[in-house]
Amino acid sequence: MRLRKSTAILRRYGLLLFPTLAYAMNLDCSDIRDNKQSFDVSALGSPISVMTSEDHDPSPTMTNTTFTIDICKPLRKAKGIPKEEDCPNGSRVCGIQRVINTFENSTTFEAAIPIAGQYILHGGTELDPQITRFKTSSSPSDREKEGFRLQLHGPKYPNGKNGVSHSAVIEFLCQDKAEQKGERDLAARKGDDDDGEEEDHSATGEIAHDGHGGTLKYKDFALVDETKVLSLEWLTKYACENTKGGDDSKAKGSHWGFFTWMIIMYVLLLQPLSGPHSCYLPRHVSLLNLRGLMEDGCSIFLATAAYLIFGSWLNYNRYSARGWDLVPHSETIRDIPYIFKDWMRRVLSTVQGGGSRGGYSAV
Repeated sequence: MRLRKSTAILRRYGLLLFPTLAYAMNLDCSDIRDNKQSFDVSALGSPISVMTSEDHDPSPTMTNTTFTIDICKPLRKAKGIPKEEDCPNGSRVCGIQRVINTFENSTTFEAAIPIAGQYILHGGTELDPQITRFKTSSSPSDREKEGFRLQLHGPKYPNGKNGVSHSAVIEFLCQDKAEQKGERDLAARKGDDDDGEEEDHSATGEIAHDGHGGTLKYKDFALVDETKVLSLEWLTKYACENTKGGDDSKAKGSHWGFFTWMIIMYVLLLQPLSGPHSCYLPRHVSLLNLRGLMEDGCSIFLATAAYLIFGSWLNYNRYSARGWDLVPHSETIRDIPYIFKDWMRRVLSTVQGGGSRGGYSAV
């Protein structure tokens, strides 16, 4: 009987946990799979940045945009930088724009653009990774490549009705095959052009080395079918279909935290509700239905505590949150005093009233 009641309570209050559990479903960069082919790019799981610049001639200013990406986990907050000048929690791909005035020798923050990430906690969109293996692509030009294309989705930016959806498309190309093709293309260009000059992207930071012998290259950031798409090209050995990826022990170890947490949730939620020392009062305590109230209160408290603890743990590990940002829906909670204050002001204004003047004061 007690177990049946515990199950009913879990059904009633356990729904609070489902939105948080959904956030644990994410891209596994140790097993990016399409058409039975798996790619392990977990070794590339660290932040890497490329930069592009735009001159504002004849003005002595230029806009530098630094795009930072971490394909395996959300970007961590940078220390010593104001919150409004950093990427939102949950970002996988983010662009920071700064305006440089060469005449005044000054740099001004312009915008932090969330391009792709898991923004459910802040009312945004899901990452929704989409993978396309080149060898099985419907495009003939894609089938000449080896590797895969990864598309990650993000929210609308800026906020409001004028916001535009953002996403990132990263082409992971097998380094050996791409370099062989690049050498053939370069030889062909030298045959057509005596100068044989190759475009230099590294001078503006549009190419970054990933620390594993590969390079990340900026291609474009433009509007495609009403979506602002950041296009990147990652030349890496981990995109070759016969190459084994990163450290398997590291990838496996990252899952232990989730299952350990599920055990803790069982101890916190199931045991107090069904164990011999549960928070339920004995059956003979029925004065003013006190027993039922205490049971429901205990259940609500346990479910709320489990939700807050699990949400904070998830925010810390997946979104690198700190302080108030650890608490689920922290922005809404922080706004409660201001919402209450505004509500009280409206109530007082209504009670005091303006009579028949329609809210206007006499002059």
